[in-house]
Amino acid sequence: MPQAMKIAIVDDEQDMRQSISQWLALSGFETATFARAEDALKEIGPDFPGVVVTDIKMPGMDGLSFLKKLMSLDSTLPVIMITGHGDVPMAVEAMRIGAYDFMEKPFNPDRMTELAKRASQARRLVLDNRALRRELGDGSVLVKKLMGFSPVMERLREDILDLGQADGHVLIDGETGTGKTLVAHALHAVGPRAGRKFVQIACAACDPDALSARLFGPVEEGGALPAVEEARGGTLCLEDVEALSPALQARLLTFINDQGSPAETRIIAVSNLQEQDKTVEDVLRPDLYYRLAAMKITLPPLRNRGEDILTLFNRFSEQFAEEYGCDVPEVSAQEAAQLMQAPWPGNIRQLINISERAVLQSRRGSGTIASLLMADNEATRPVMTTEGKPLKEYVEAFERMLIDNTMRRHKGSIAGVMEELCLPRRTLNEKMAKYGLSRADYL
Repeated sequence: MPQAMKIAIVDDEQDMRQSISQWLALSGFETATFARAEDALKEIGPDFPGVVVTDIKMPGMDGLSFLKKLMSLDSTLPVIMITGHGDVPMAVEAMRIGAYDFMEKPFNPDRMTELAKRASQARRLVLDNRALRRELGDGSVLVKKLMGFSPVMERLREDILDLGQADGHVLIDGETGTGKTLVAHALHAVGPRAGRKFVQIACAACDPDALSARLFGPVEEGGALPAVEEARGGTLCLEDVEALSPALQARLLTFINDQGSPAETRIIAVSNLQEQDKTVEDVLRPDLYYRLAAMKITLPPLRNRGEDILTLFNRFSEQFAEEYGCDVPEVSAQEAAQLMQAPWPGNIRQLINISERAVLQSRRGSGTIASLLMADNEATRPVMTTEGKPLKEYVEAFERMLIDNTMRRHKGSIAGVMEELCLPRRTLNEKMAKYGLSRADYL
């Protein structure tokens, strides 16, 4: 859920502070007031989640000095300056230093609200982009995004942490929608190259000549560096590596050989080859394949991940329900079994789509998860995987999902969960321990 934007109001006049605060609070903002700039600086840091409204003329640190200090902390922080009559030259100087905007006293409260809204929107965009950049550079965050408790996912996370520290090139394959690009980012982010460039090239998106120029040059005057130069010292990620022509495969092999060992630039090759009778090994020349596949990760299909399917469905449904402002759809035991039995040809990507549509149809009060699965797989027969699962696995997966959902609804209240599920405390505690559920995660 997005963090609420705050408005820090700094003014030595108490009446002014209170009137601005009350007006903005009525407009839905969370406010904090400060009589001195020095006090405000104790609360405002580089990632302050909001906007600053400050007077220019104040005892002690004045508004311009305060603005300069804020800009040195975070040059993207929106600061709205309040000026007295005749202080327009000072306001112009404030804009030059980096102020978001200014208002003259007496000001129109509606203009104050409008400015605060626009500044808050700009601030949220900056913070969201900043968080995304940190996420793509934070291996621990990326690995956590690979959700699931199944043995294959535990092993995948361990492989990422291990191979991320190595120097060898990596080949990632697996069915479409399993998260191969996310794994490529995670491998880069957990390793020694984390602070360096991660350059991603979609090999299937360009014709051979354009792809050759993008990878190896020459480039147009003033254009971007060739990818092999841009990624030097970092990671070069080649999506759809099977799309490389024989000539480009030869050039890539030469580039790899010229680097020596250990390689200055790590190559992560991602294969999306879906043909039943052909693998990426059949398409690439053998000497290139064995160089790229020095280390290999094959992502598991969703249908082989057991109760992870329900865990992921719950998480995505919660996110969409929050986005659309409605309740999370209830999942029956039969529907839980159907989710676990589905073949999921589109894997995680397909599950995300099903979750969103389930939330939307639940909001309308119509439709079933089974109908969504049937339509998605274009089948009129029950959707089943090629391998059945023991009844015990379905029962345990549904039980875990039910306790997890109920704990979330009651925000970790054991008493509420006991009452809704008609379970004694000891039984609930035993089942939570069995399924690895902790009350602290729901508070």
